[in-house]
Amino acid sequence: MNALPLTIRPSEAPDVAAITAIYAWHVHHGSGTFELDAPDAAETARRRNDVLGKGLPWLVAEQRGRVVGYAYANPFRARPAYRFCVEDSIYLDPAAQGRGIGRLLLAELLARCQARGARQMLAVIGDSANAASIGVHRALGFRVVGLLRDSGWKFERWVDVVIMQRALGAGARSAPAADA
Repeated sequence: MNALPLTIRPSEAPDVAAITAIYAWHVHHGSGTFELDAPDAAETARRRNDVLGKGLPWLVAEQRGRVVGYAYANPFRARPAYRFCVEDSIYLDPAAQGRGIGRLLLAELLARCQARGARQMLAVIGDSANAASIGVHRALGFRVVGLLRDSGWKFERWVDVVIMQRALGAGARSAPAADA
């Protein structure tokens, strides 16, 4: 685990530059995202505002005043029946990987999504060889529920998608609140 003080907090508008840079690295060097062109800061800000406008969390991990990772939840699909099912996204600065920061971000994201009434969280993980992402999700109670073989083409190779799922709160054991 990382020995330096770390703060997990809601993202703020000034964090967009760091978030954009972290994601750009993953677009250009990683297979966890299937985007081929990294969005600019304006598009990142638009995406962040969209998530926040839905009442969902967009968190950052900050260390010594520097954003070293982020995580957010978005509805799994737009149709109303999916309204209790969210999908997570987590990205870390390459220098911050392997220090437990992703696990801390995901744990906080789980808690915040559960508090707002979500009942299921899905992880749609690019690349079945993405052992770090699969491992952090498994460590926090997710289980593999599907594999989409060869569904993306990136870096001149076919890439799988691993789908993992975790119940939040009562999960499917009871109906959601009537006003939800």
